[in-house]
Amino acid sequence: MQTISISIIKEKLYAFKNMGRIKIILKSGKDEAVLRQHPWVFSGAIKKINGDPQEGEIVDVYNNKDRFLGCGHWQNGSIAVRIFSFEQIEPDYNFWKQRLEAAYKIRNAIGLTNSETTNVYRLVFAEGDSLPGLVIDYYNGAAVIQAHSFGMYLLRNDFTKALKEIYGNNLHTVYSKSKESLPKNNEYNIENEFLLGNKESEIVLENGNKFKVNWVNGQKTGFFIDQRFNRELVGKYSKNRKVLNTYCYTGGFSIYAIKEGAELVHSVDSSAKAIDLTNNNILINGFENKNHQSFAIDTMSFLQEMEETYDLIILDPPAFAKHRDVRHKAIKGYKRLNATALNKIAPGGILFTFSCSQVVDRQIFESTVLSAAIQSGRKVKILHHLSQPADHPASIYHKEGEYLKGLVLYVE
Repeated sequence: MQTISISIIKEKLYAFKNMGRIKIILKSGKDEAVLRQHPWVFSGAIKKINGDPQEGEIVDVYNNKDRFLGCGHWQNGSIAVRIFSFEQIEPDYNFWKQRLEAAYKIRNAIGLTNSETTNVYRLVFAEGDSLPGLVIDYYNGAAVIQAHSFGMYLLRNDFTKALKEIYGNNLHTVYSKSKESLPKNNEYNIENEFLLGNKESEIVLENGNKFKVNWVNGQKTGFFIDQRFNRELVGKYSKNRKVLNTYCYTGGFSIYAIKEGAELVHSVDSSAKAIDLTNNNILINGFENKNHQSFAIDTMSFLQEMEETYDLIILDPPAFAKHRDVRHKAIKGYKRLNATALNKIAPGGILFTFSCSQVVDRQIFESTVLSAAIQSGRKVKILHHLSQPADHPASIYHKEGEYLKGLVLYVE
């Protein structure tokens, strides 16, 4: 694989300032979503491309009547253009900084930037913050940048500069972690790297609970921030209950359950590394003498073979489907998982069940859980409909941003 200098690529991509940007022309009738400010242009909607856009290049999108629709980053794939502006602009450093400042303002408004009990949150949530293809998570002084488009990846140094200006002394590390999130079929040699500082991990606070986060070696950016409110709700239901936390990863739900007085808590994950993370977080919270036990085993195997009877079970699996072509298989997986848990849970038990698969929308997920309930033959009532927290805002024009779905069920 040829390694190409990123600086050379960047110079090439921004040559549009002198020579004009490439035009992407849509087929008739394929402009309706963009006119409603949906930020994605799919490859199948494109009629003509005036030029040869490179990965990450800024392009202009027009309908077939030559009406300007928006400008965004080009990418070879199903989502061909991610639109970041519906106005015809030439974005400079100040443009991107203003977008980060707007995102920070939202987090400040919801009380996350100066909280004494929580110092971990999502600063940028892609389309929800008008920065499609970009995620930035803040971990008690460290910012982890994860690009899902090559265009956003090219801007990582600009984002680092802006973050330093926004946070000042409250920022000691910026880590670029995009190797895993960028499309694999590109010609560039992408590596994760420190853009500021070199700290690999940090102990963070979430609602007063301690978690050690390692953004270099951990999954995603190091921690699943999106379950903050749902972990808190688990804690409220855990007192005097026997709790099973499946797909536990760092043990987040387990920590909350123990803190709020669960009779016992068992944490299950097929990854021995995840179990080590859970056990370490148990220790740093001072819960090593509580009634907790971890199991490195596949969740379905554990559910089918378990001898303990639990009256609170958490099902928080990884995304069963990342693409529409495997959605049917994912639905079958969700049904089987939920039916097994519903069969096993104690009478009067509470089931927290989630899906983070974007291609499985809320209606499909809830219909799947309904099918599992019918199969189990149990009487089931819905107590709560759950979603992601406010630092993961979804644009009203981009429903796909509402990726996390959850139900809290009472099982008679």
